This record gives sequence, C-alpha cells and structure tokens, in this order.
Amino acid sequence: MERRDFIRVCAASAIALQGGTGAAAADARPRSYGRTQLTDDGGRPLRATRLAVGENYVFHYPFEGTPCFLLNLGKPTGRNVPLKTETGAAYQWPGGVGPRGAIVAYSAICSHQLTYPTRQISFISYRDQSTASRISKPNMIHCCSEHSEYDPAAGARVLGGPAPQPLCAILLEYDAAGDTLHATGTLGGEMFNTFFSKYEMRLALEHGSTIRAQQRVTGNTVVTPLKQFCKQQVRC
Repeated sequence: MERRDFIRVCAASAIALQGGTGAAAADARPRSYGRTQLTDDGGRPLRATRLAVGENYVFHYPFEGTPCFLLNLGKPTGRNVPLKTETGAAYQWPGGVGPRGAIVAYSAICSHQLTYPTRQISFISYRDQSTASRISKPNMIHCCSEHSEYDPAAGARVLGGPAPQPLCAILLEYDAAGDTLHATGTLGGEMFNTFFSKYEMRLALEHGSTIRAQQRVTGNTVVTPLKQFCKQQVRC
C-alpha cells in the first residue's frame, strides 16, 4: 500500500469511528444517506411491479461494502411498527412501499454474528412458503449461523434466535408514476462500524480496497437476485 493510500485509510477509519460517515448510529432516528436509485444489471431503473414475490434480491447501500435485501412480500406489511435497538432506543418502522405496500428493504447483515451474503455463499436469506424448512419458519429472514429469525413484514422484528435487535431497515421511496424505487437512508440499529472492523481484510479483497468498501453509494445501485449474486445459498 502506498503512503498516501495508507493515510486515506487511517483518515476514513477515524471519521467512521467518530460517526462522521454515518457508520455508527448514536440513536435509532432515521439517517439520510442520499437518494439512490435502484436499477437492474443493465443500469435501467428497476420496476417495482416486476419484483417476483418471495424472491431474494440484493443491492448495496449505504456503502459499497454493505449488502441489503430487497423483498416483495406479496401483501401489505404492518404499519408504524414500534421497535427497539439493542440499547433500548425506540423507533417506528413505517411499513412497506409500492402499489400494495409489500416491498421492503433491510441491511443483510445479521445483528448477531454479522453474517452477510458474499459472492461465494450466503447463510442468511428470506424464506417463503416453498423454501422454509423444519428449522426455519415461512415468510421470515433466517440466518443459519445461529438461527436468528426476523419478520420482514414487521420491521425485521426478532422472532427467534440470539439476535439482539432487528435488522437495520433501509428506507425506500416509491414513485408510482415511473414505478421506480430509491433508497434514501436507514432506520434502526446500524452496525456498520463493527462490520467494517470485523471483515476488514475480506471486504478489501471483495471490493479492491478498504476505502472502496466504505465509500458511500451514490447515484444508483444495482439490484441482483440472490441466486445470481452468490454461488451457494445455505438452507437450514
């Protein structure tokens, strides 16, 4: 690593630890990261009505190295769901968006062991009626690392396992005229600093450098079905 790159890494890390990048949340209030359009792999605006019900989709936001789930649950979600972070900070999840209020997005980083989907493998995913097992419940996000389970229709509330708090919600904005989606921020307990620290070397390899993994996503972000994003999905 060149000296100037080393200095940039140190500076970026210092800012992140101070919360200057929004990588550490002092509370559970909504945090804005800029309006980012969700697109398909061809760079075209993603059409919300074309999202398959029950399919796991992945995109990166608010940083290049932080993956998120995008889900069409097929029916309206709960509204203004009261939730709390691990530290007891209270917040209200507004509910799904889209024509039926069924589209939701969450950080795909498990709040227990920080398990996340990589290009090689994913131990965490949404399970619908057809993919649920004797261990996992249907219509839940299940992490096979320690069997934490989250309800995506209720702000990713923890319904089982050792997870200490809900998944961090990604705030979405739906434009009915264009049938398009934008990510605008996060809500709930962020764990980005801890995530960057734990997986520093892996993220540097996956994204070319630590700096790139911690860069803010701007303009647009590509949405990919999980089955295309990673080689293997672990089902438990």
